Amino acid sequence: MSPYLDEFILIALAHFFAVASPGPDFAIVLKQSINHGRRNALMTSVGVGLGILVHVTYCLLGVALVLSQSPELFNAFKYLAGAYLAYMGVQALRASAAATAPQPAEAEPLTQEGGMKALRRGFLVNALNPKATLFFLSLFTLVIDPGTPQSVQLFYGLYMALATWVWFSFLSLVLSKAAVRRFFQRAGHWFDRGIGVILLLLALRLVL
Repeated sequence: MSPYLDEFILIALAHFFAVASPGPDFAIVLKQSINHGRRNALMTSVGVGLGILVHVTYCLLGVALVLSQSPELFNAFKYLAGAYLAYMGVQALRASAAATAPQPAEAEPLTQEGGMKALRRGFLVNALNPKATLFFLSLFTLVIDPGTPQSVQLFYGLYMALATWVWFSFLSLVLSKAAVRRFFQRAGHWFDRGIGVILLLLALRLVL
């Protein structure tokens, strides 16, 4: 790995700033943490991390080059992602006051959701995120040298998937704390609706 250390450091720094910037991944992990609790948010974080592997896979297969050269194909992908975010936003906007009424700090999560459903939700949000697509297009076509072996490029991808999972798991642990949940639960259904507006705005921003 030593000949590629400089390249790896550059990729790691770029990835850190990309994953730490607010976006659909953060919004969904925040929503899951508050509405469903720690375990659910951690499973969502696993899904977000696995979504990274989708981007890594198509980059290694050369699809990144095709996407970068085909605006029509990229736009179709972008509209699909925007539609999914808009769907989640509408679902959040439809939250009822009764379903999200404030509860004591030690209460069970407001609503129950299976772990696999949470994982799938996080996976789809990241895998269909055009922001992530643009990021990986840039990395694999501009930053990573074409001569870098695919085994090393795969290592880069696995690192980014692991780092993404660790980051959002950390956020899940923080956001699902009783004091944090209590703060957001005071807003009740207005919190859900606020997240819904954010998701709709993100969808609009991605499409435009």
